[in-house]
Amino acid sequence: MSTRKIIGILLAAGRGRRFSPDGQHNKLLARLNSADSVLDASARNLRTAMDDVLAVVRPDSAAVVRSLEAAGCRITVCPDADEGMAASLVHALSQSMDCEGWVVALGDMPGVRPATIHALAEALRAGADIAVPVFHCKRGNPVAFSRKYLPELLALQGDQGARGLLRRCEVTEIAVDDAGILHDIDQPADLVTAPPDVMAP
Repeated sequence: MSTRKIIGILLAAGRGRRFSPDGQHNKLLARLNSADSVLDASARNLRTAMDDVLAVVRPDSAAVVRSLEAAGCRITVCPDADEGMAASLVHALSQSMDCEGWVVALGDMPGVRPATIHALAEALRAGADIAVPVFHCKRGNPVAFSRKYLPELLALQGDQGARGLLRRCEVTEIAVDDAGILHDIDQPADLVTAPPDVMAP
């Protein structure tokens, strides 16, 4: 069994303007039918699968930090979070440069199963450089990266994250029975259409 150091990165620094255009409601703190918040479920699932999770937050996000700390995540504050998702990812990577790989998850995807996350980490340990989950022929999140692509990841800018990297590089696809990899909380209606195992009371 490989002992390569692979950690989870949880991106939780977005403003979620489509969920709350006036900025009054943080979608990560919105409640699912299970009574968990979106972030509670996302962080718990990632932390269940990974021994170490580094969560990226924006400044002045005390309630988000409390949720993440309760799930056992380490916290790092990204001062440039408003520049886009890439800024949060680059910030997290800069705080974990000793790692051999990262499973990058989104704070607004509460339905991703721990088994899916574990499978992505194992793919890196088996030699994959980029691994993505696939459900019914559709790629989703999280995405796992090996250290091979660290220079390209650190050069990312804007709000597209690593999509361009996924388009032009060899990707290992991991088939999963997990609809949660395709479901993010983008608007309030998404709270009631989350995968059934997230919504269960």
